[in-house]
Amino acid sequence: LTTQLQHQDPSSPMSTDSFSSELAQFAGVEQQVQTNTNLATLISATQDSTLTSSQSLVGNNVSVSSSQLALQNGTASVSFDADSTEPVAIAITDSAGNTIRSAELTPSSGENTWTWDGKNDAGTQLADGAYTVAVVQATATGSTTALQTTTNGTVTGVQKTSSGVNVQLGGVTTSIDNLSSIDASQATTS
Repeated sequence: LTTQLQHQDPSSPMSTDSFSSELAQFAGVEQQVQTNTNLATLISATQDSTLTSSQSLVGNNVSVSSSQLALQNGTASVSFDADSTEPVAIAITDSAGNTIRSAELTPSSGENTWTWDGKNDAGTQLADGAYTVAVVQATATGSTTALQTTTNGTVTGVQKTSSGVNVQLGGVTTSIDNLSSIDASQATTS
C-alpha cells in the first residue's frame, strides 16, 4: 500500500472508494494470516497435550489396527475376525517384501488371535523389529478374502511429528489414531 501511494500519479489520484476498498482487502488478508498463525499455534498446543498425556502409554500393551507387526522379545501376535471356519493363511514378510513365515490354521468363527514365535519357516529366530502380516481366508466357493488385522504390542515410546502423535511398538511406528485398545493391566515396568 505504501509503495502504491508513493508511485501514485498526483494528477490522477485514486478514488476514495477504490482506496477504501483496497484498505479493506489488505485488512482482510492480514486477519487471515493472523488466523492461520493462531490455528497453527493451537494445533501445536493440542499435539503437545496429546504427547504429554500419551507418555502414560509407554509400557502398556496395545492393539493397533494395522498390518505392521512388531516382533518384541521374540514374539508377536495378530488378531482377526473370521467370517467362518474356512481355512486361513497367514504370511509374515520382512521389510524387503520376502515371505519369511507362513502358517495355515482353521479359525473359529469370530475373533481369533495367532501368536508368532518370531521364527522363520526354517526355524531360525529372527531379530526383533517391524514385519508385515497378511491374513487371507478361503471362502466356500474357493475364492479368498483378505481379513483386517489388529496387531498387538508393547508401547516403547511416543513421538510428535508434523502430522500428529505417533506411538512406537519396538520397530513399528504408527499414528496414535490407529490404537484400538489399551490393556494397562499387562503393563511392563521399565
